[in-house]
Amino acid sequence: MDSDKPSDAQDGKHESISLASVIVDPYEERRLVRKLDKRILLIACLLYLFNSLDRSSLGNARLQGLPRDTLGGDPTGSRFDWANSVFFFAYILCQVPASITSKLLPPHIWLACIAIGWGLSSTLMAGASNFGGIMTARVFLGCFEAGFGPVIPLYLSFFYTKAEMGLRMGCFFGFGAVAGAFGGIIAFGVQHVHAAISDWRILFIIEGIPTILMSLVTILFLPNRPESTTFFNERERVIALDRMNRGTSGDIGARVERAHIVMAFRDWRVYIGGAIYFGLNCALASTSAFLPTIIRTFGVSNAIAQLLTVPPYAVADVLLLSVAFASDRLQRRGIFMVIASTLSGIGYVLLLTVPNNIHVRYFAVFCVVSGTYTTIGITIACLAHNLGSETKRATGIPICMSIGQCGSILGSHIFPLTEGPRYIKGFGICCALTFLTAGLSLVLSTSYRLDNARRDKVSGRPEPNGRVDTAELADKARDFRYVY
Repeated sequence: MDSDKPSDAQDGKHESISLASVIVDPYEERRLVRKLDKRILLIACLLYLFNSLDRSSLGNARLQGLPRDTLGGDPTGSRFDWANSVFFFAYILCQVPASITSKLLPPHIWLACIAIGWGLSSTLMAGASNFGGIMTARVFLGCFEAGFGPVIPLYLSFFYTKAEMGLRMGCFFGFGAVAGAFGGIIAFGVQHVHAAISDWRILFIIEGIPTILMSLVTILFLPNRPESTTFFNERERVIALDRMNRGTSGDIGARVERAHIVMAFRDWRVYIGGAIYFGLNCALASTSAFLPTIIRTFGVSNAIAQLLTVPPYAVADVLLLSVAFASDRLQRRGIFMVIASTLSGIGYVLLLTVPNNIHVRYFAVFCVVSGTYTTIGITIACLAHNLGSETKRATGIPICMSIGQCGSILGSHIFPLTEGPRYIKGFGICCALTFLTAGLSLVLSTSYRLDNARRDKVSGRPEPNGRVDTAELADKARDFRYVY
């Protein structure tokens, strides 16, 4: 169990430790990383699993009578589209303030409260009796989840180095793909319950209650910041603080640098990252909400359509972890982003051009899901350390995600039932955006590489893993180098 020590009382002590010359035994460090993975990464991944289940369950509920019971039949699908997209309006508005505020509170308290909030919102959707009830629950779901998505990359960056972040973010987002697979299995099982209440109500209850239970695990066992958590002994704390300051300098305690907030809003690369995320989220939101519906057009039953969503998510998870591992080993992000988003684009091309071959179309679904999830995981890993300071990350990541969630709103409205089974407009928009994502990823990666080369030419190559003072200039510090 973790408790929060007063960080102010320990600032001086732990700052002196972090600034001192520390000799770290590689074996000790590997042991510490395993300890972090078993506690921190596991809790973060499980939270994201339930987060993704709660967010995407609407797509499965659509095939289980939700439109008939609460949306007045919804013959055009427009009410379902708005129930899906209203989540993203709330999510966008709350992301930046929620992420910055999270730096002022102990992580285990913040994340536990956020999880309770979205778990209750998801569970209470089971009690909705009309369109307004579903819309209200989805708004609150978006508000609470906005305090989770951008905060986790920031939180993980307290403990993991840039050489480790890609694989950890891959594991994290991989649980979103696991949630897609589990969601299909759960929905398939619920379809055969034959209870006194509607299947979709059972689905929301089954997927909402575990989140509330997971919030209790979070408040009891999730460690706080490295300088204050009781999860470490003193030697582990020394190593953790040394790792926290490799290639950058970490904050001590609950601090927000106002100048770095402004820097994040002025950084053009944050907006390029947002544009990349926009294209990815258009594909992701439409996949989460409409994949069962799209597979239903293959001529299978509702129950089998739920089940056929499982293999694409499973393959996506394997590909994401493999690419994340390679990205960390090579310390390259951009090339993998380009390849993965191109794979997604190829999937949409097949869906557009091969209307009658079910096997090809199902293969295309694998390409779309795998490419989208993989690119998202690597993109967030790219931003997690390239923004230079904690406050800039706490601002820049949610800016990027807020722009990206506008793509989710678009993705929620481009697959109306009236355009099935071809869905040419929806597939065409997603296809164009995923190829645009590939081009923007190349631009972003090239800009990082050229900036590194310029700094090497002006001031020479810095010591690998050396401490770089980013307190004033964040990633613009002379010795800071980007991962591209």
